[in-house]
Amino acid sequence: MMNLYEKIANKKEKISIVGLGYVGMPIAVAFAKEADVIGFDISKEKVELYKNGIDPTKEVGNEVIKGTTVEFTSDETELKYAKFHIVAVPTPVNSDHTPNLTPIKSASHTVGRNLTKGSIVVFESTVYPGVTEEICIPILEKESGLKCGEDFKVGYSPERINPGDKIHRLETIVKVVSGMDEESLEIIAKVYELVVDAGVHRAESIKVAEAAKVIENSQRDINIAFMNELSIIFNKMDIDTKAVLKAAGTKWNFLNFFPGLVGGHCIGVDPYYLTYKAEQLGYHSQIILSGRRINDDMGKYVVENLVKKLIKADVSVKAAKVAILGFTFKENCPDTRNTRVIDIVNELIEYGINPMIADPAADVEEAKHEYGIKFDSMEDIKDVDALIIAVVHDEFLKLSNNDLNEFYKEQPNEKKVLIDIKGLLDRKEYEKAGYKYWRL
Repeated sequence: MMNLYEKIANKKEKISIVGLGYVGMPIAVAFAKEADVIGFDISKEKVELYKNGIDPTKEVGNEVIKGTTVEFTSDETELKYAKFHIVAVPTPVNSDHTPNLTPIKSASHTVGRNLTKGSIVVFESTVYPGVTEEICIPILEKESGLKCGEDFKVGYSPERINPGDKIHRLETIVKVVSGMDEESLEIIAKVYELVVDAGVHRAESIKVAEAAKVIENSQRDINIAFMNELSIIFNKMDIDTKAVLKAAGTKWNFLNFFPGLVGGHCIGVDPYYLTYKAEQLGYHSQIILSGRRINDDMGKYVVENLVKKLIKADVSVKAAKVAILGFTFKENCPDTRNTRVIDIVNELIEYGINPMIADPAADVEEAKHEYGIKFDSMEDIKDVDALIIAVVHDEFLKLSNNDLNEFYKEQPNEKKVLIDIKGLLDRKEYEKAGYKYWRL
């Protein structure tokens, strides 16, 4: 098996990428520059888009998709022609916050049915320590009839791609790699070194690599939760949180985190994988789950403050017309999965308000499928009592004061409520103009 790396580098063996989403697609495109790549996804519609040079994820762009040599397919039997498989499927949570391993189990069944002797399977999906060896390997063995360690080997290399980020890319982020033994570790490391300019870090074991990934986002989640808690406290003190953080940030070792909605398929999900495994072992998380509770409640907190502002503006809450700018889980990214803006929407509905929602960057079909939401155009937003700027897309950065004012009813500024979640606007300017302005 040791010469598998040379065969891949010399294009005598192929790499397969299983799952062509926000993570899998950039991996496939990157490897296709150095090797022969099969890009597999169960969605025939998505595969057809890629074949036609359309990138629905907007991660690499249409031109790159048109020029790549990736062999796109939804036919799983094509995986038989690859010897190095990279599984990059999502790992969401269920409604009760327990891990939903259905996608990674399904992918393991698919790869297993098409696994050949001498292959290596590398999982990139975020999981709790133990999933690769205790859940995925048995599925691979059962489906293939092969023996792990003898006929094929397995590794784990956690994805670190940041959707929508054009600076921190696969090539520029150190890649953590692991293998079931020294041989597999070395091959996996060398294969990834083909495309990762920043180099690789060889983890001591698969479980170490799994744990490293799950704590990366848990740490970030806790830090943001602290900022959200501070914003709640400072709001009660009538102190501007952004101004406090700006002052504190002048110290060299102050960590620059900011309050906000914590969604997406990583930060808002990964901590639950770690706490789930901990509870199985008899330990109930204190810090991690406390942070999660704070972050999960921020949508409700935003709406509570919106309602207070409406009352102060002497606007009937139930009759209020509210618009939301932005629905994706982060700026300049079409991904709406696990967006926490939906918490704001649902909370508004509890008050009898059906908000208008505009997001020119969002995946329209995904939002409709996931949440049953149909977006309004920017031009449709008019005569509102309250405006919520939820996501700072580049399109929204271009909006002038006059543009924002056009969204409101013809009424005094004192009756206009403006909720600026991310602190995009100049607070003093809008407060001076009379707006009922609020931000985290």
